[in-house]
Amino acid sequence: MTDTRQESLAHLLGGRGGALDASLPPAAFVLGWLLGGHSVAWGAGAAVACGLVVGVVRVVRGSRPGALLVSVGFVVLAAYVALRTGRPEDFFLLQIFLNAASALLWAASIVVRWPLLGVVVGLATGQRFRWRRDPDLMRAYRIASWPWVGQYLLRVVVFGALWLAGQVVLLGIMRVALTWPLQVACIAVSWWMLRRALPADHPGLRHPRLPRP
Repeated sequence: MTDTRQESLAHLLGGRGGALDASLPPAAFVLGWLLGGHSVAWGAGAAVACGLVVGVVRVVRGSRPGALLVSVGFVVLAAYVALRTGRPEDFFLLQIFLNAASALLWAASIVVRWPLLGVVVGLATGQRFRWRRDPDLMRAYRIASWPWVGQYLLRVVVFGALWLAGQVVLLGIMRVALTWPLQVACIAVSWWMLRRALPADHPGLRHPRLPRP
């Protein structure tokens, strides 16, 4: 039987592959923009092409087509915004708004006692929402959800400052640095906090201790 206390959060959440893939189109945008003589059209074309290639590879590897449409859709929308305004830094504007919305959503989920970390892990482990009836898991998931709020806020602050300064190249660099490396760090800290918050005798994430009827 698997030791559920030793099962990693990274394993349950699917690792860092998705976050790594998400950092490639913005990098392609900056590269295309530079090679095209600071042409927003070149950058947009490179980003969309990269997004399509990454999406097709993910589908071939077993990802759902719906996930491909969503990820490519975001790249296309970001490129459209930049093309409409003519400002290359605006390619990253959508990412700033999405991170701000994510920070608010995660924080709200903790306050209303529906921490999104518990929701995601509960669905990933097949136990759905039974964890909400376990006071120890509820407390642990609420505590361990705060690093996720922090990572989104950090991106908003960094990306927002660079966007205001019009630093396109730095935006591309930090988009990569604050995507999968930050995601890995967030998962590691969140997993550590989750384990620390659970009592030593708790059976693990897959086995909520339900109150007796």
